[in-house]
Amino acid sequence: MQKFLDAMAAFFGVVVRGQTYLNLFFLLLAMPLGILYFTVLITGMTVGLATLIVWVGLLVLGLTYALWWGFIAFERQTVVWLLREEVAPMQRRDTSGLSAWKKFTATLANPVTWKGLAYLLIKLPLGILSFSLLVALLSVSLSLLAAPFYYQFMNAQVDLGFWQPIWVIDTLPEALVICVAGFFALLVSLHILNGLAWVSGKFGKVMLGDIEPAVPTAPVAAAVSMPVAAAVSVPVAAAVSMPVAAPVAAVPVVEAVAAEPPSPAVEPAPAVPAEPVVGDAAPEEPTI
Repeated sequence: MQKFLDAMAAFFGVVVRGQTYLNLFFLLLAMPLGILYFTVLITGMTVGLATLIVWVGLLVLGLTYALWWGFIAFERQTVVWLLREEVAPMQRRDTSGLSAWKKFTATLANPVTWKGLAYLLIKLPLGILSFSLLVALLSVSLSLLAAPFYYQFMNAQVDLGFWQPIWVIDTLPEALVICVAGFFALLVSLHILNGLAWVSGKFGKVMLGDIEPAVPTAPVAAAVSMPVAAAVSVPVAAAVSMPVAAPVAAVPVVEAVAAEPPSPAVEPAPAVPAEPVVGDAAPEEPTI
């Protein structure tokens, strides 16, 4: 039940949320800014390249490049202020102490410079789409919502493109029904426009900020040291401990043998007189 109430609050609360109107303002500015960016950049690049042979083109290209970079910075701040997106800085390298030429080369090597140029040129078709949807959805919704105020004077009709209108609004109850339909159409239109602004914000977050992560230090050290330790310690342990195991294992045996008490000395047995051997007996005397 709580989820249903939260969903209803989110659906109907789109009218009173301040972010909704910031999104509408961003979409409303998209087309005129897109026309401005496209006209200035294309004209500046064309004139600068055409007059480059007489050295005037360098000045024109330099001015166009400065406007190019300024347009990117302005669009980044617009996405941050109006759409509440956390956009990464345009460049992570500190160029405060560098010369003008090194700053220029650093901006040329910055990927945001070229991603931002693509964003500025795409801004025109995206701005036309945003402005068209904004005007179409809001005009239809507001015209239906205001039906009770003008139905008596303008002969309001609901026409889907056929030869004859399918509904002629000429009474107050019919105008109130159209008003309720216009209210729900307005809610749906605001959600659609908020979704379009959300997509525009995510696109600007990717294109207008340097999202490349900084070079990690500790993880790389851990990732490098672990294989080295495994590659070095395991063979050394295998090469050192295997031969040493035999002498070390023999030590307790020697100690065990040495720890046994010495056996008592065996005393020599007393000498026993040798008995005459039968074969050595004196020969018998012959009998007579």
